[in-house]
Amino acid sequence: MTSNPFFEPSALPYELPPFAEIGTEHYLPAFERGMAEQLAEVAAITSSGEEPSFANTIAALERSGAMLTRVAKVFFNITSSDSSETTDAIEAEVSPKLAVHRDAIYLDPQLFARVEALYGRREELGSDPEQARLLERYHIRFVRAGARLDAAGQARLRELNAELAAAATEFGQNILAATNDATVVVESAAELAGLGHAAVAAAAENARELGREGAWALRLQNVSNQPVLAELADRDVRQRVMAASLGRGLGDNGVLAVRIAALRAERAALLGYSDHAAYVVEDQTAKTPAAVEEMLGRLVAPAVADAEREAAELAQAMGGQELRSWDWQFWSERVRAERFSLDTEALRPYFELERVLRDGVFFAAEQVYGITFQERKDLVGYHPEVRIFEVFDADGNALGLFLGDFFARPSKRGGAWMNALVSQSRLLGKRPVVVNNLNIVKPSVGEPALLTWDNVRTLFHEFGHALHGLFSDVMYPFFSGTEVPRDFVEFPSQVNEMWMSRPEVLANYARHFETGEPMPTELVERMAEAARFGTGFKTVEYLGATLLDWAWHRVPAPEALADTDAEAFEEEALRKAGLAIDAIPPRYRTGYFAHIFSGGYAAGYYSYIWSEVLDADTVEWFDEGDASIREKGAAFRRELLSRGGSVDPLEAFESFRGRAPEIEPLLVRRGLLN
Repeated sequence: MTSNPFFEPSALPYELPPFAEIGTEHYLPAFERGMAEQLAEVAAITSSGEEPSFANTIAALERSGAMLTRVAKVFFNITSSDSSETTDAIEAEVSPKLAVHRDAIYLDPQLFARVEALYGRREELGSDPEQARLLERYHIRFVRAGARLDAAGQARLRELNAELAAAATEFGQNILAATNDATVVVESAAELAGLGHAAVAAAAENARELGREGAWALRLQNVSNQPVLAELADRDVRQRVMAASLGRGLGDNGVLAVRIAALRAERAALLGYSDHAAYVVEDQTAKTPAAVEEMLGRLVAPAVADAEREAAELAQAMGGQELRSWDWQFWSERVRAERFSLDTEALRPYFELERVLRDGVFFAAEQVYGITFQERKDLVGYHPEVRIFEVFDADGNALGLFLGDFFARPSKRGGAWMNALVSQSRLLGKRPVVVNNLNIVKPSVGEPALLTWDNVRTLFHEFGHALHGLFSDVMYPFFSGTEVPRDFVEFPSQVNEMWMSRPEVLANYARHFETGEPMPTELVERMAEAARFGTGFKTVEYLGATLLDWAWHRVPAPEALADTDAEAFEEEALRKAGLAIDAIPPRYRTGYFAHIFSGGYAAGYYSYIWSEVLDADTVEWFDEGDASIREKGAAFRRELLSRGGSVDPLEAFESFRGRAPEIEPLLVRRGLLN
């Protein structure tokens, strides 16, 4: 192939990928040429004959692989956002090849010799702080990738990495198929009692797409507790939805989970670690498994006690019926409505997507950071539903592009996430292009997209990740935007959630979609009063998934998983953690736990609550002192958001906060400490 949109940098603004020109036939040739080009660039480094220097080794590595980066960023966004049988086949073929390619670089003895030589005389190089950190991080990456293993060890490591890449790809593809297959179809409108008009219309459209005209289809999201469980009045239908949700992936993905965990345990042992969790956490801000376990240990008992109090209250409201997992959300909403006179469904008209986006998310960013947004309808996204906005700094200078892909579809994986399509780097002269993906139920044609309060939270959360990418101001792409430790990456996004309920922001976007009337003051006050309601359930649900992840990755050797049944392993892990509560399944069960078996959160799902410690502490900081919000926003952006991974994150936080983080604000927020 001589003509391919990936073969040259995009000529579009900010090097936005030329999606109108990209076809599935372009991916494999671009991957193949991109890998070949990068290996040639590495060979040029190792064969130069020049004494290693920062410029001819480290900076040269940062410049390498430009084409591979272009195609990978687009392709792996597509496999999550708009997959097809063709992209699935390409992913299955290319993922092991990419693992082999990475090993070819990080297990290259000549290249490692140059990096190690530079590291050995790092004090003599006269590097600036970012260069010094980059050299250190490259040296760590090579060592952790197995550069010091003997030939036999490296050979086995290459096999493990290729097997893991293939297995993770298969796991992720199975989830999407299993989730679509688990769609719950009902034949009677009466069975949908309690659902709002928009949700019923969406279910009818889902059924039409499945060829079931006249029926209604409830598509599942990739979590255990489906949002519709809070609304469906029919207990039998709720039970069907929960059974479908919890049963996904227990077959094929259960087997794959055991295999992936065993391969990771073997790799950790090969690299000299007691288990995969120890390997992962060493390179995070937590540093040791003991630190993670100490933090989690402080949360389990009070969270369970809180959830038990909630369960007793719900059981009383049910009139003596046994509280089951499919009942919890429904009755929680009933009790919440009675106690706080707060009807969750009645809130939706005040949260119309366009207004929340422009007058909420964008407005908050303008108030805190001074940035502004202009929609670019002349630019084309990777799907017709993708919207593109140009972002301008407070001084009017162009900052980057933000893409929003908000609606659910069968070709999109569940959940919400941010990707960088172009990562900022002064070395490469690149400005950021970032995308947020959500899974909001798409309304019928001509109908407004009315959000739940959780949808609003997700919109603000993911935009926090987007800001981390947009505000990046680093020299080297290695450190760009969200390229930070996994247990730090959720921190900026969780901080950004604070603005959704700030009075001045909420008043600006919470307006009735038909009348434009602001949300009544008494309703705002009741929302604030209800904010902590149900935190026991939410914390236990989260901790269940966290400690399940931890159990899979604390396995000391692959032999320990011989003949393991994934469901039995899960049950025992939750029992040992003190979280085997039938009425509160973990947020993700093993069969559809994409974060840890097909994503980057293996032994790292704890990072959400680890980051929330920093988040809660930072929210307190925003409320302290006399500085204006804009002054505080500028400091937060300068000291943390713009730095990416170019500084040690915890050191940056401690410098910014003036002390080490404290857990007490988090415990108070979650109602676990009075």
